[in-house]
Formats: sequence, structure tokens, C-alpha cells
Amino acid sequence: MESCSSDVKGISMGLQPTKSERAGEIALSFDPARTADDAHLRFIGRLRSPWARGNCPKNLREAREQGGSFRVEVDPPFRSGLAGLQVGQPVILLYWTGSTRRDMIVLHPSHREAPTGVFALRSPSRPNPIAIAVVRLLALDAAAGLITVDALDAFDGTPLLDIKPWLHSVDIPPAQT
Repeated sequence: MESCSSDVKGISMGLQPTKSERAGEIALSFDPARTADDAHLRFIGRLRSPWARGNCPKNLREAREQGGSFRVEVDPPFRSGLAGLQVGQPVILLYWTGSTRRDMIVLHPSHREAPTGVFALRSPSRPNPIAIAVVRLLALDAAAGLITVDALDAFDGTPLLDIKPWLHSVDIPPAQT
């Protein structure tokens, strides 16, 4: 068994193999949700999609290929924050996938040959289950808090954390030298 040298609120951060079916997966010996400092996050709305457990695409490419109706619902107190967004614009959605395991630190996805750390994967299972989607705005009704987007790869009703504009000038990493 591997272990880390630091503790979180007095809880050892040792790593343990999981009781999963995939060889090489590792779970933390604690649940990050129970030891986290409170970040005071508040959901600002919900994602609406045709997806539920068992039929959700693994990524946005698959969601776009399958098609469907994809909407973002922004709660009333946050709707004035939509000012300045425009139809056709790409945006970044940050959303909460909190129904997944938060103790997993190494996973062995079926599409990978070897176990891989969660920070090298887009899996929803991670210490802080925050997912990201870069989508295009197809329609916007700011007063009603409704945004239609080109795709979503999240379950219907998934909580929305934030919306940020995707900016070509800052969101494309520099070329490697």
C-alpha cells in the first residue's frame, strides 16, 4: 500500500486498492467530501439534457453525434450575469457531478491500457467532481434564464456551478517549442 506524507484534518491520506473490477485502480482511504474545507460554492442553475444513468455519452463529441435538446437553466438571482453573452458564442460550463465516487485517485478506464491518475482523465470520479464543457450558445433568453447549447454530456438536472466565456485569445495554449 502506498501512502502520502500529509494529513487532512487529522485523517491519514493513505491510498488503497479499490474493490473495483478494474485492476490497478486506487481509492483514497478517506472521502474528500467529508474532510474538505468549505469552499462555499452555490449552484447557479441546472443543465437539461435527454441523458440519464445508462444512456449518457462519455464526452461532448458523442453528445453532438447523438443529438438532442440541450438547455442551461440559470436561477433568478444570477440571470443578470448573462448580460453580454451572445448567440453563436462559445462558453465554458462548469458543473457538479457529485453523485460519483470522490475517493478515487487512480482509475483504469476501459479505453486505456493502464491505470491512470484522475488528473490525467476527464472522468467524473475525482476528489472534487467538477466537470467542464465548452459549448456553443444556440439561443439565449436572459430574462427567463434559458440558454440553448449545442451539446451536453451530463445527466438531466445536473447542477451548474458557473458559466465563463471561451476566449480564443486566452483559452488556446501556446504552441510547444
